[in-house]
Amino acid sequence: MSDCMGTTVVFPAPLVALAACILATSGALPVPAEEKATEQTPPLAVDFLPAQLLTDAEPAGLGPAPPAPEVNQLSASRVALGRKLFFDPLLSADRSMSCASCHHPRHGFANPQARAVGIKNRLGTRNTPTVLNRAYGKIFFWDGRSASLEAQALKPIENRVELGSSVPEVIQRLQESPEYRQQFETAYPGGVTPTNLARALASFQRVLVSADSRVDRFQAGQASSLSTSQKQGLWLFESRGRCWKCHSGSNYSDESFHNTGVSWGKEPIDLGRFQVTADDADRGRFKTPTLRDVGLTAPYMHDGSMQTLEEVVAFYNRGGGKNRQLDERIQPLGLNKQEEQFLVEFLKALQGATNWTAQAPAGKP
Repeated sequence: MSDCMGTTVVFPAPLVALAACILATSGALPVPAEEKATEQTPPLAVDFLPAQLLTDAEPAGLGPAPPAPEVNQLSASRVALGRKLFFDPLLSADRSMSCASCHHPRHGFANPQARAVGIKNRLGTRNTPTVLNRAYGKIFFWDGRSASLEAQALKPIENRVELGSSVPEVIQRLQESPEYRQQFETAYPGGVTPTNLARALASFQRVLVSADSRVDRFQAGQASSLSTSQKQGLWLFESRGRCWKCHSGSNYSDESFHNTGVSWGKEPIDLGRFQVTADDADRGRFKTPTLRDVGLTAPYMHDGSMQTLEEVVAFYNRGGGKNRQLDERIQPLGLNKQEEQFLVEFLKALQGATNWTAQAPAGKP
């Protein structure tokens, strides 16, 4: 990502009043010390602050998000608590990493490394997916092992390769903090508990939304929003490119699992969805990622094996990676080089306005 200057807040409809409340009561939220650069994330040239709100009834092009669970309805205090936790290295065993160390705002809440690098520089097996628009998700992680944002929230804490801690240890640390105890008691009945920790992190992730891309504007009737090349790419996406067969819906993901042949037969072996279901049909299947903001989230695929969108499009154009369980949707497309580039230009046009804006510090561009 070169930068994200000039982006604006886009909250789901129920969050418009909530976000206004946060801004009114706290002004520009200070950037917590833990949000600043760590060893795993490059230095930030900008601070991330809430920006001017849009008053649209729903994020342009996305539609309304599914409602939050009844037991975890969104509130200003819950989102603020989740935000603080997301950027706090207290969640890792040696206090060296936070959630944002991998899901970095400057990289579309993803990471520029091929595979996630966790505590003590331990190398993960998969690429870090974006957490933007996960309010619209139905199932979580590349292998779909969690069914809700709340269910997935604590797993990185206990993963020895990621944050390498334990939930009891983190809960003890939070209970020892007067500030956290007060914030938890304000946000949730019961105060500091594992359940409320998961709920707070999920609440923050629910408000990370990207919408109103040039493609959305074009589809809303603004014909000049896309260049000729991007329009050609959109036509290919919806026709000969066959991309829509998996990247469907307003968030450009069917929230399902497919074997595209990426990394098939390579080391380390990753069986994907099979590791969750033990169903032989799921060998090599991984969840379809959203294409929104895909221009910001390189490298690509579950193993981070492709550095550019050009590589990705060429991979699908030649029919993916051949194997005995290749998804029937993956077939050679017969596109020429110019048509491949049209698709790349279309994908770049899916970059939207997010609910974080970068404001340069004084004296910096």
